[in-house]
Amino acid sequence: MIKEKDGEEKMDMKKWVDDLKNNHCQTMPILTFPAVQALHISVEELVKDTKLQVKAMQYINETFDPAAILGLMDLSVEAERFGSTIRYVKDSVPSVVGKIINDEDDAQNLEIPDVYQGRTKVFIDAIENIMKSGVNKPVFPGVIGPFSLAGRLMDVSEAIICCYDDPDLLHIVLQKVTQFIMNYIFAFKKVGASGVVLAEPLAGLLSPILVKEFSCDYVKKIIDAVSDDEFIVIYHNCGDNTLKMVNDLLEMKAPIYHFGNSIDIVEMLKQVPDDVIVMGNIDPVKEFKDGTVASITQATTELLERCKGYSHFVISSGCDIPAKAPLDNIKAYFETVKKFK
Repeated sequence: MIKEKDGEEKMDMKKWVDDLKNNHCQTMPILTFPAVQALHISVEELVKDTKLQVKAMQYINETFDPAAILGLMDLSVEAERFGSTIRYVKDSVPSVVGKIINDEDDAQNLEIPDVYQGRTKVFIDAIENIMKSGVNKPVFPGVIGPFSLAGRLMDVSEAIICCYDDPDLLHIVLQKVTQFIMNYIFAFKKVGASGVVLAEPLAGLLSPILVKEFSCDYVKKIIDAVSDDEFIVIYHNCGDNTLKMVNDLLEMKAPIYHFGNSIDIVEMLKQVPDDVIVMGNIDPVKEFKDGTVASITQATTELLERCKGYSHFVISSGCDIPAKAPLDNIKAYFETVKKFK
């Protein structure tokens, strides 16, 4: 899986994807925040501190041995770099407050910020440091998708309305945030990451008629720009409408698609070619956070049974696992996957 390129050892991600399809004891849930329990820190401390993020990733890797190491899925960090106000809460993921784009003048004047400042720099440094620690598996930081970022800058409802009433304004914003996201991903690539998990949940609210123009076309531009044999983009969308937009999603040519628990994952597997991995979709709240060892064991077993006829299925959480999810539930999930035959 490791090969030499430009004098450095690089992981062959195409081979890793193929190997993942052939190893059904593997899983990579979107899991980092529950590490705060073992580290005795708050979520707010974690999202602001490079060293703590490295410790969190190391803890998850050493405790549960996932197929890959995932960085934090904090979908406020990119909006903060553009100037959005962020609400920090001790034990929850930060959220965006208000909007910074009200009209076309605001959109035209929006500047693409430097990714090497603020909290994006904190996140880049965390990935660089975990890579330097000598990990022997892929590392995937999380980034937000273009339509989801536009929605945070404009207000979610306004972004959706603009699809109909002012598409030109929306495209101005999308072009700028897409360039910023690419810059951010290239920074992760430069420090050795194996790829990114690109989260585009807001696109899941769009109709199939709109999703190509206002999300998929921009995501494809990102995937085409950053991908190669040593770097991949995992596309995550936990929206309700993903089953209705499969063809547009597949046109983006991501090697892995990660879906939420609001859909029937078997119906998705039927529509996705078997050379493309489909991941999902154990409920992160109902099962990981609010469930019991018995309930998550049952839910995991049932989903594995339902999907065992699909070679391109890799079980995962439906979305980011909350910080307060009991570690015993997470442990039970991993043990169930590894024991399943």
